[in-house]
Amino acid sequence: EQVSAILPVPLLCSQSSLPGAPPASCCLRSPRAGERSMASSDSKPRSEEEWRAVLSPEQFRILRLKGTELPGTGEYNKFYGGGVYNCAGCGTPLYKSTTKFDSGCGWPAFFEGLPGAIHRTPDPDGRRVEITCASCGGHLGHVFKGEGFKTPTDERHCVNSVSIKFTPAS
Repeated sequence: EQVSAILPVPLLCSQSSLPGAPPASCCLRSPRAGERSMASSDSKPRSEEEWRAVLSPEQFRILRLKGTELPGTGEYNKFYGGGVYNCAGCGTPLYKSTTKFDSGCGWPAFFEGLPGAIHRTPDPDGRRVEITCASCGGHLGHVFKGEGFKTPTDERHCVNSVSIKFTPAS
């Protein structure tokens, strides 16, 4: 079963200047036959068994059990194509490629997520902030602030490659 996400228009992106189009229509995608929207009001959260059936063992370990891939091993660590990075669990758009940068940390780094797409939860010890997909709760990684990177937000979203899937710009 394929999964797509449909979020409220104001939460998807900041582009609203397409002639004759409603705000953020550049990012909207309707589900195709056989797809299910994780963000629809009638959808229910997947069970552990359902997640195991649709994710690879490594995706399940990271997205659902909050694991971490080894540094420098992820397919998107040194990848800089133009497009959008979506949640590997539910397909929700999370990051624009224009926010990706080389932090040298061994994992893909972004300086900001799409509005409303990322949920932040401080770790119990207060040293880090976990980031998860706002639609399905999948673990993405952690966000760090104040490291001195020359980015507009001075944030580094340190994301596991296995937690995201890249969609090239059309």
